[in-house]
Amino acid sequence: MREATITLDNKDGLHARPAALFVQTARQFTSIVTVENHGRPEKKPIKVSAFNLLQIGAKSGHSITIRAEGADEEAALAALVKLIEDKFGE
Repeated sequence: MREATITLDNKDGLHARPAALFVQTARQFTSIVTVENHGRPEKKPIKVSAFNLLQIGAKSGHSITIRAEGADEEAALAALVKLIEDKFGE
């Protein structure tokens, strides 16, 4: 399993469009991807889906941990981190 903790620097965090892009990117890989929002008290990791990402309430400035586990975990994690670093193209 690989993981990375990163701060959301885009304008609105993981709102509808960035969440959809995140899910679309994660689905390109076979690895299981989970996300944990450190900006909320429960901080429970969730499996990636558009609905789940909206439910964790990850806003701009929140730190999240992305975990990928599977055959292509390194590539999956790298692609998702790059997506966030590129501020979802906003």
